[in-house]
Amino acid sequence: MRIKNSVVLILVVILFFSCDKKRVFDEYKSVGSAWHKDSIVTFNLPKLDSTKQYNLFVNLRDNSNYPFNNLFLIISMEKPNGLIKVDTLEYQMANPDGSLLGDGFSDIKESKLFYKEKIKLEGIAKIHIKQAVRENGKIPGVSALDGITEVGFRIEKTE
Repeated sequence: MRIKNSVVLILVVILFFSCDKKRVFDEYKSVGSAWHKDSIVTFNLPKLDSTKQYNLFVNLRDNSNYPFNNLFLIISMEKPNGLIKVDTLEYQMANPDGSLLGDGFSDIKESKLFYKEKIKLEGIAKIHIKQAVRENGKIPGVSALDGITEVGFRIEKTE
């Protein structure tokens, strides 16, 4: 009976991942139990079709130790020639009552945050992501952002 259950579980996992037809790139990197303000998470992108448009997402895994309602990120898109385009973004991470947004059944949540929609990625080689959270009334950034455990980047085909 145990083997039969294992086989069913494996088939469900394979079916789940094979249905993700939009995925072009999807990778996560661990930042430990806290994301340090000087830690830059870098993703090396595959060569993509420069004639097609893509949707870009930042994926985060966080837990109940995350102390803020929002999150500020600095995202850089780097071309092989060194040219860099930088965006500073803000995302809502929690409800007004402090409960985390995102998907998940336990205190660990996964958030899929829209970064860019229908963009051509001609010549983009790397993505750099850095947290830029500050406490109200304080100039220095939060040195270690608790609760963020993994940072991911995802590229999807547009339809």
